[in-house]
Amino acid sequence: MRREISLEEISDGRLYRSNDMVKADSGDCRGCSACCCGMGESIVLDPLDIHRMSQGLGQSLEQLLEKGVALHVEDGLILPHLKMCGGDERCFYLNEEGRCSIHSFRPGICRLFPLGRYYEDQDFCYFLQIHECRNQNRTKVKVRKWIDTPELARYEQYVRDWHYFLKDLQEQLMTQTDGFSEEKARKLSMYVLKQFFMIPFDAERDFYVQFADRLEQAGQVVRNV
Repeated sequence: MRREISLEEISDGRLYRSNDMVKADSGDCRGCSACCCGMGESIVLDPLDIHRMSQGLGQSLEQLLEKGVALHVEDGLILPHLKMCGGDERCFYLNEEGRCSIHSFRPGICRLFPLGRYYEDQDFCYFLQIHECRNQNRTKVKVRKWIDTPELARYEQYVRDWHYFLKDLQEQLMTQTDGFSEEKARKLSMYVLKQFFMIPFDAERDFYVQFADRLEQAGQVVRNV
């Protein structure tokens, strides 16, 4: 999701890399689940998120869509997001004790919070969101430890590849120039949904290798549209 806002308004003014220390650790969030409520459609899921959730819950995308995941159109593409439920708009996966029931395989955005990503020049850095977390007594933690993701270098490359693939494609879909019809845009959006989300990734094979293969195929399809 593209945010048209100044970084100075929402951050501490610094950009961080994975080996930097940042004041993000909220002490296990005991007694607070504010960031898991009222998020609307903003917790957008990427292919690895869906893969992890499918494996962790033993559910296909179709089954996830029956409960805790929904689809929405974002900048011309159909993408999945975590579903908020009830009067207080709680994440579907938040249990009665206010704890995340899928914490070990939670989505990337949830792993980041209260960090965000700042993308520029085909790369990204992390930044600390200063108005989002209610816990004012956070302590310093190394970024890579906070994100809690194996093979972080490979994961970060995947994040870059997915972000800039979507960014370029969404710009193409939103402008719809040079004879690019609404019908072509719809078919391309459905192709991306099927290619990266609906067709399961093989749990017995390396996810990143499979993703790279699918991304290369998708790039060829997009170029030939």
